[in-house]
Amino acid sequence: MASEDRPDEAADDGMADWAEALLEQKASESTGSDGQPGGVMAGDAPKPFSSFPSGGGEAPINDINMVLDIPVQLSVELGRTKVPIKHILQLGQGSVVELDALAGEPMDVLVNGYLIAQGEVVVVNDKFGIRLTDVVTPSERLRRISKS
Repeated sequence: MASEDRPDEAADDGMADWAEALLEQKASESTGSDGQPGGVMAGDAPKPFSSFPSGGGEAPINDINMVLDIPVQLSVELGRTKVPIKHILQLGQGSVVELDALAGEPMDVLVNGYLIAQGEVVVVNDKFGIRLTDVVTPSERLRRISKS
């Protein structure tokens, strides 16, 4: 591995490998339905709101950049299962817990507990990552949240 050959550049090489993998993905990706890839994850700069929809009076224009640095919890769910407490108490090193997900099935990507995408596991420089294969549209996310 390149980072083991030059220990002083280990952190840089790790990020470089991820950046290279992302560039490779962008190059091989097909464009979206409107003919252009898009979204903040695709590297597009966020666009500020030009005005507020409806409403009387002149409201100040809020800048979306105010919320871009707010940290959120991103997690990838491998699977779930329900087991009785007696089985939990019997777990030890080497125990195997069967999950409800099938091998090769897409994994759920959650932000603050809400499903935002599904993807497949990838390995880059001996680290796990996830390649998004299906992203939930913003309107679908709002519909799911309102049902909760």
